[in-house]
Amino acid sequence: MKRLLSVLLPGLLVALGTPTMFAQADSQWVADQSTLTYHMSHPMHEVDGVSHAARGKGICHAGSCSFLIAVPVKTFDSGDTNRDLHMLETTRGAQFPMVIVRAFFPQAETAEQWIHADLDVQFAGQTAHYAKVPFERTQQGKAVRITGTIPLTCSDFKIDRPSFLTVPIKNEIPLRVDMTWNQQ
Repeated sequence: MKRLLSVLLPGLLVALGTPTMFAQADSQWVADQSTLTYHMSHPMHEVDGVSHAARGKGICHAGSCSFLIAVPVKTFDSGDTNRDLHMLETTRGAQFPMVIVRAFFPQAETAEQWIHADLDVQFAGQTAHYAKVPFERTQQGKAVRITGTIPLTCSDFKIDRPSFLTVPIKNEIPLRVDMTWNQQ
């Protein structure tokens, strides 16, 4: 039996791996570039509002990652100053000036093509949770580019949908995320 263990044990350790083989190093991340785009739809027109002002930091530790992204509501530009001012008013931007996204996902996904993040989004004084939102991860040299869409809706944040010619906009206001991150 002892001889059998001395022969099988090394093979078993190689097959299962050593504990350090599965341990993942802690990492910290900082957002370098960002483009966040909301899309609003109405039967008469489509509108996109863009911000490049998002900032973010993240940490991966003990197998999970936690990221925080923040963008001032007033930095979204739709190309129409009146529309942007109305959007600030409708979303209570003076009282709640930031959109804050907290993302949580397994650390192992930082090396995969897709990250599936649980998100808590604070906007217009409300918080909405979105489960397993997919983001595509693309390695660009030392940087990592993350792209995906958060399926926001007006009703998630108790926003009265603005109307044009008495017809309200669609409830869906998806937020397209395109961010470049660097590991510190």
